[in-house]
Amino acid sequence: MIVRNEPYISAEELREALAASIKGKNLKKVLLLPPDYTRMYSGAGKITAIYYNLLKDSCTVDIMPALGTHDPMTEEECLAFFGEEVPFDRIIVHNWRRDVVKIGEVPAEYVSEVSDGLVNDKIDVEVNRLIIDKSYDLIISIGQVVPHEVVGMANYSKNIFVGCGGSNMINSSHMLGAFYGMERIMGKDFSPVRKVFDYAQEHFLSEVPLLYVLTVTTNKGDETYIHGMFIGEKRDMFEQAVALSRQINLTHVKKPFEKVVVYLDPREFKSTWLGNKAIYRTRMAIADGGDLIILAPGVKKFGEDDEVDRLIRKYGYAGRENVLRLVEKNSDLKENLSVAAHLIHGSSDGRFNITYCTKLVSEDEIRGVKFNYIPYDEIVKKYDPSKLTDGYHTVDGEEIFYISNPALGLWTTE
Repeated sequence: MIVRNEPYISAEELREALAASIKGKNLKKVLLLPPDYTRMYSGAGKITAIYYNLLKDSCTVDIMPALGTHDPMTEEECLAFFGEEVPFDRIIVHNWRRDVVKIGEVPAEYVSEVSDGLVNDKIDVEVNRLIIDKSYDLIISIGQVVPHEVVGMANYSKNIFVGCGGSNMINSSHMLGAFYGMERIMGKDFSPVRKVFDYAQEHFLSEVPLLYVLTVTTNKGDETYIHGMFIGEKRDMFEQAVALSRQINLTHVKKPFEKVVVYLDPREFKSTWLGNKAIYRTRMAIADGGDLIILAPGVKKFGEDDEVDRLIRKYGYAGRENVLRLVEKNSDLKENLSVAAHLIHGSSDGRFNITYCTKLVSEDEIRGVKFNYIPYDEIVKKYDPSKLTDGYHTVDGEEIFYISNPALGLWTTE
C-alpha cells in the first residue's frame, strides 16, 4: 500500500491507511517496533499511537522502540513522542548487549563480495528474542526512510537488524560501512550494508509475520509533514520510499559551503554519537578548509552507554587511518567496531574544521576528543538559532549556510 499526497498526507488519510493495513486480520497479540525519540520528526510516534488505539480493545499490544545502542526512552520522552493514549507500561526496552539471540549468519564470502574484498569476515545475525516469539500474530516495524551514513538510506530491515539487533551485527555493519566509505554510501540504496541486511532478511526472517510501515517526511519547527507512507512486506515498496526521500531529503548545492552552522535540538541530541549527524550529513558539501560550527546545547556526553562513552573519550575522532591502526593495536576498540566506525565517521581527516559549541560538556572534554570548541552561550550571540532559518545567510559580512535539523537530510555538491 502506497499513500502519497501533495503537499502531505492528512490525519484522516493516515488513520484510514493504517486501519486498512490490519483490516481482516485475526490478531490477538501484536508487537509494534517504532524508532525512538531521536527520530522525533519521523511521524512514527503518531503512527504507533494510531495502531495502539486501533488494536488495544481487541488484542494485546506491546511496543518496543528500536533503540539500537541508544539510551532507553524516558516516560517524558514517550509522552512527547507517542502522546497521552499510549501507556508507558506497554513500552519494552531493547538491550542490544543482552536481549538478543543469534538466528543465523551472513557468510564471509558474501560479505567479501559485496564489499569489494574490503571486509572478509562473517556477520552474526542477532535480533531481540521477541522478533522470533511465535506468540505474536503480527510485528509492525515503523520508521522513516532518509539518507543515512552507515546503510545509505535508513530504515526497512535496518530497524530490525540494528534497531532491534545485537552487538555483532551492529558492530560489523557499522565497520563495513566505514571501510567501504561513507561518501560512497550516503543517499544510495544497495550499499554493502544494505545488501547484508537484504541477505539476512531473505534467509532468516521469512517466517516472521513482519509488516513494514515506512514514512518520508519533512518538518517545519515542531511540525512534521508525512509526504509518503509505504506499507507492505516487499522490498519494492522500500525502493519507492527511497526514490521519494532522495527527491525531498537530498539537497544538491552548486558550490561547496565555506561555513556551515548546524543546530542540534536539545530534546533530540544529547550525545556526539547522535549529534555527529551534523558532520555526516554535511561533509560532502563542505569545502576543503571550510568550517562546520555545531550548536549543541543539549549534548552532555559522547556515547549513548558508558562503555561507548569511555572509548570515544579514550581514542577521540582521530581520523580514518589512525583509527584503523588503533583497532589493530587495542582489543577494547577491536571488540567495539561500531565505535571505531563512529570515530572514523566523525572526523574530517583534516579536510575541514569541526567546532562543537556546548553548555554541558567542558572545553577540555571537547578538545580531548579532537574537536575545536567555542562556548555555546558565546557563539549564539553571533549565530542565534531562534532567528536563523534554513539556508544561506550573511552574518557580519560572512556567508553561512544554516541547518536546523541535520537528521532529516543530506547535503552534497552537484
